[in-house]
Amino acid sequence: MSAEVVIHIVDDEEVVRNSLAFLLSISGYAVRVHDSATSFLGQAKGLTSACLITDLRMPDMSGVDLLKRMRAENIMIPAIVITGHGDVPMAVEAMKAGALDFLEKPFEDQVIIGAVARAIEALETQSDASGDVAVIRERLAQLSEREKQVMQGVVAGQSNKTIAYNLEISPRTVEVHRANVMTKMNCKSLPELVRMVLSVREAQA
Repeated sequence: MSAEVVIHIVDDEEVVRNSLAFLLSISGYAVRVHDSATSFLGQAKGLTSACLITDLRMPDMSGVDLLKRMRAENIMIPAIVITGHGDVPMAVEAMKAGALDFLEKPFEDQVIIGAVARAIEALETQSDASGDVAVIRERLAQLSEREKQVMQGVVAGQSNKTIAYNLEISPRTVEVHRANVMTKMNCKSLPELVRMVLSVREAQA
C-alpha cells in the first residue's frame, strides 16, 4: 500500500522538508514536498491516496488553520502535525481540527514512520470506524467518575495543576488518575486519548 499513497510534506523550513522526504523515500514511500500551506491547499482538492505531514507554525497559514480549511472544503486526508513548540492545548486544537497524530520535534525516525503507517491504515479503514467507537465506549465505561473528570480536563488541554485545583485534589492524585485513564483506555499518548474521546463525541453528534 505504501507505494500507492503519496505523503505530502508541508513545512516552510527547507531542511525539515528535505530530511523528512529523504527518510520517507528510503522507507519506500512516494513523497511530495510543499514550502507553504497555501501551495499545498491549491493542489489538495481531488487527492485521495494521500497523507499529510504539516508543521504547526508557518508564516502563511498554521498547520491547524490548514486542517480547518481542508475540513471546510471536505478534503479528507489523514494528517500528522509536527512542531518544535508543542504543548497540550495546541495538541488538542490540532486533534479537534482533524489531526491523526501530533509529534514534537525532535522525534526519532521510527516515530514519524510509525505515524505515517497509522495514517495509511486510517486511509484504508476510515469508512469503517463504528466498531472502534463501540470498543472505546466500553473502555470509557470502565473509568471511575473521578477518572472521567480528570480525563475531561486532560482532553480540554488543562495542566495537572489546573485539574487538581478545579477538582480540589492534589496534583499527585491527578497523576495517578491520569495514569489509570491511559491504562484503562489502552492508549500510549495524549493525541491517541484525544482522538478516542473526539470519535465518541462525533458519533453522538
